[in-house]
Amino acid sequence: MDATLLPPGLAAGTVLLLIVASFFTSAATAAFGIGGGLSLLAIMSTVLPVAVLIPVHGLVQLASNLGRVLVQRRAVSYRALLPFLAGAALGALIGARFVVTLPEAVLQTTLGAFILILALAKLPAIGRIGPPGFAFAGLVTTFLSMFVGATAPINAAFFAKAFDDRTELVATLAATTFLQHLFKSLAFFALGVGLAAYAPLIAAMIVTGFAGTLAGTALLKRIDERLFRFVLTAILVVISLDLLRRGLTGLL
Repeated sequence: MDATLLPPGLAAGTVLLLIVASFFTSAATAAFGIGGGLSLLAIMSTVLPVAVLIPVHGLVQLASNLGRVLVQRRAVSYRALLPFLAGAALGALIGARFVVTLPEAVLQTTLGAFILILALAKLPAIGRIGPPGFAFAGLVTTFLSMFVGATAPINAAFFAKAFDDRTELVATLAATTFLQHLFKSLAFFALGVGLAAYAPLIAAMIVTGFAGTLAGTALLKRIDERLFRFVLTAILVVISLDLLRRGLTGLL
């Protein structure tokens, strides 16, 4: 690998690891709707400087979700997407007023409990409520994502019970998550975050991420509905328990 294409401080082997990880995490998300983004963030956090971690991850995830939207576009539920966006705009405005006022440990504990309840409790499906339910989901998930950045698990916890068809669920999650990452990426550019040195890495991760999307979408079409729901719930439970662990550790 040409050394001039390597980001500062990263060895060729590390860059290759990130590129390969982008494929597998994108495949996981394309198949089950969530899990890949957080997994990739965890991997990237071990090798990238804190100053560029979230912007680089955000751009890779922005492109990854766009790829899923393009591949799965016929399954996207616009009856959910449009009211969701209306609620998301309001949630962003409200969240911007409080984003720095709560300790991280409190946020992690609250979010972990929130996702766990949504994943396991017998709650009314927001899809049965119609546009107001999706608008409410947009408001709440965008508001929470501004504090912790865990956009996809929050969206999935809401939407898992809103759709009976797994392909519609995964495609709509990709669309909503793409738009939320878009808003965040625009904010990074507005703040003048410089990522030129990481451009080759980002481009390569986008390419392998799209290949992962194709592979994951093929799996999504073949997997049994009950198995899909079981795996999705299991992922949500693991994520929520990890958030609770980190949050409670920080509070003690």
